[in-house]
Amino acid sequence: MGIKKTYEEINEKIRSGKAVVLTAEEVSAMAKEMSPAEIVQKVDVVTTATFGAMCSSGAFINFGHADPPIRMEKIKLNGVPVYEGLAAVDTYVGATACDPDNPTYGGAHVIQDLIDGKELELEAWGKGTDCYPRKHIKTKISKETVNEMFLFNPRNAYQNYNVAVNTTDSIKYTYMGSLLPNLRNATYSTSGELSPLLNDPEFRTIGLGTRIFLGGTEGYVSWPGTQFNTSKPKNEHGVPVSNSATIAVIGDLKQMSSEYLQAAYYEKYGVSLFVGIGIPIPVLDEDMAKRLSIRNDQIETTVLDYGTVGTPVMGRVTYEQLRSGSIKVNGKKVRTAPVSSLAKARKIADLLKEKIQKGEFELVKPVMTFPKNTSLNGLKETGGES
Repeated sequence: MGIKKTYEEINEKIRSGKAVVLTAEEVSAMAKEMSPAEIVQKVDVVTTATFGAMCSSGAFINFGHADPPIRMEKIKLNGVPVYEGLAAVDTYVGATACDPDNPTYGGAHVIQDLIDGKELELEAWGKGTDCYPRKHIKTKISKETVNEMFLFNPRNAYQNYNVAVNTTDSIKYTYMGSLLPNLRNATYSTSGELSPLLNDPEFRTIGLGTRIFLGGTEGYVSWPGTQFNTSKPKNEHGVPVSNSATIAVIGDLKQMSSEYLQAAYYEKYGVSLFVGIGIPIPVLDEDMAKRLSIRNDQIETTVLDYGTVGTPVMGRVTYEQLRSGSIKVNGKKVRTAPVSSLAKARKIADLLKEKIQKGEFELVKPVMTFPKNTSLNGLKETGGES
């Protein structure tokens, strides 16, 4: 019977400064010379990380009450429409929200400006009621003046993602960046062997309550992310070969840094938010050590034609091939470029490693594991014009 470790044993090592912590890239390199049994004996925690555009992100804010008070039924922050259906003075700022007249500035920019301590213009309207008589207010807010301000992202940290190409004769502007015509470029996301959910593909250690690095501070996994899909095909190494499961995450926005939470605008597509996430994974046994040893040459993903309706499949490639700078699609050499930052992901993994080594970040065992067999429903049109 092989070595087995518990969360408490590993946390005790963290508290005493004796835990051996490596990044996922370091363990992948180690696995070329060591077996999973040897790795579980030598390593206690592996840090994983990603930094990329995560459109399904946003923040809850409570402004506090004015005198006389207003029940906000329409709200704008720096001209960006934000959600008003949360009682009187709460809002949710969606990262992709924007003013159609100013499409390059959106909810993600509002979030980053708040983090950076800037003052924002708040304007709100209400119909006026006996208990909330005010009908309009225009004022300034900042992270110092609001009450609560916390990040809540419904879908982050995809477990793998597709490669995007374009076979048509015209450029296509997408959330995967600008795709040049006639297979002149290919874009991809995720951080490969460093990517959190690829290192725990069965969600043995990532679940409800898992403590993570989020946007520069401590956060938590709060639920399976939207579009959580565990039914996608997997390769011989147990890796889903296209976009699969996701996580919902939460954390205190007031403590975050725009170094790890950055607004972005994609030409002719819209606004998004780059989110930095780091997840520590305990090396509980040989199976976890094997999962954590996954390498870029073992992680495959699917190439899709984003220029054609239905995004037809164009093949399958590894992250090692993607990182080489080019792949072959339809027999043609196509140059590749990431739309996420490996350098920033490495920085997050190293920072999380350092915090654990210093005893500043202990592991939390999930209070609930995630479902094993899930799939997605599509949206069927029942009437009206397309």
